[in-house]
Amino acid sequence: MEQISKKELLDLTDISYGQLYRWKRKGLIPEEWFIRKSTFTGQETFFPKEEILARVEKIKNMKDDLSLEDMAEKFSPMPAEVRLSSADLVERKIASQSVLDLFLKGRKEQTSFSFEETFALYTMNNLLQSGALTLEEVESAIKLLTEHYPKSEGRVSELIVVRKLGVAASLLVSTASPVFFDETVKIVYRANLSASVEALKMLL
Repeated sequence: MEQISKKELLDLTDISYGQLYRWKRKGLIPEEWFIRKSTFTGQETFFPKEEILARVEKIKNMKDDLSLEDMAEKFSPMPAEVRLSSADLVERKIASQSVLDLFLKGRKEQTSFSFEETFALYTMNNLLQSGALTLEEVESAIKLLTEHYPKSEGRVSELIVVRKLGVAASLLVSTASPVFFDETVKIVYRANLSASVEALKMLL
């Protein structure tokens, strides 16, 4: 993971020290992105470069239309209080009608969806669009996501699908815990769930 120092970040994005730490206090930038490291000049703060630059750009683009509190809700990995209809999901390009039909296969007709169900549909749509997984593998990954992601309270941050000797397995992991695989395991799909929740909230 490439990192950027606090000084480089402030210079590159033209924001102040005060803005940066205000955004942190308001929950717009996760605490875990502030990485303290020892250098020859003492203690310095670094950030995951790609993530922090994208986040600062989003904040700057959104700050004229949304309050800091509203932005914090958008960026939070926690579920939103929302229910959407099937028409809403299709219209906002969260899931196609064919994905909805597949998700509801074998169930009674459903006309509205919670945030957790909407997130599962959004992820299912992305998995199918990737073209990297079979339908059975997608269904297995979504079953894992719907059963266990809500219990994680935002701590689970990645969905990984691996394949070994033609057999696939899905995992939910935290980026705080590195995952290692032997050389015979192929990673066929990997998604940052925190980023996916954020992207979904932007569509709501």
